[in-house]
Amino acid sequence: MNSLANTFKYFFTILAELSLLFLGVSTLVALLLMYLPKERIRTWMSKKGLLSYLIGAIFGALTPFCVCSTIPVTLGLLEAGVPFGAVMSFLIASPLLNPIILTMLVSLAGLKTALVYFSIVFTAAIAFGIILEKTGASRYVKNVRIKGKGNRSDEITGNFGTKVKLSFIKAWEDFRAILIYLLIGVAIGAIVYEYIPEGFVFMYAGPANPFAVPVAAVIGIPLYIRAETAIPIAVSLMQKGMSVGASMALIIGGAGMAIPEMSMLASIFKKKFVVIFIGVIFATAVAGGYMFDILL
Repeated sequence: MNSLANTFKYFFTILAELSLLFLGVSTLVALLLMYLPKERIRTWMSKKGLLSYLIGAIFGALTPFCVCSTIPVTLGLLEAGVPFGAVMSFLIASPLLNPIILTMLVSLAGLKTALVYFSIVFTAAIAFGIILEKTGASRYVKNVRIKGKGNRSDEITGNFGTKVKLSFIKAWEDFRAILIYLLIGVAIGAIVYEYIPEGFVFMYAGPANPFAVPVAAVIGIPLYIRAETAIPIAVSLMQKGMSVGASMALIIGGAGMAIPEMSMLASIFKKKFVVIFIGVIFATAVAGGYMFDILL
């Protein structure tokens, strides 16, 4: 009976905390993007040299876009003449480095873990953006057009109070869209926290198992668990003895390559690029996982 009570306590405590964080951070980000027109961002991303990749990754880290928005924005940037590598840095960073993910990591795993996660993924987004451009991956872009809403913030006018209200409405809409994933993640995390034996997790996914990181990454990619689902599960597994590296590999692998995103990518890129992109996410998950185990 106590175990069941503890499970519900964990579930509702984490759910309330993450819900408030999501709404607060999403409102702030939506408000910020109202003052950053996409045309200006495109101009910044068209800079020559390393700066374009850097801005692409930063733009990705600032935008809590869902998959249905990320892909049209990606295509729009390509059609606007933004360098291919900078767009790839955005595409990699967007699902893995948005403010919601980082805030959830700070809340559940601590500031140090969140900072290491950001540093590793941000560096990977820039590095793979450079690699994909230098190896000529732009030749895999199809001559197609996707219709999408993109970022509606560019069209919004009004005083500050109006923009705050509209930002909260946008945050609430986004929250409703991910709520089911958050509920699933927190529920599984609560069950893991209370019922999975520590010895079992430590034996198969602990620091002593050198294959725990790549196995977690492999499981994460086809599984497709959104970051809002993956983070509560991964943190619960960490508390049971799973290595930090394996936990982060699961988050990166699962959140970095969603099934809807894969399908939409295949509509604007040739199949070979989709395979390459999966490889990029896998490499980021594995390399990042081992780096986590070294640094933490």
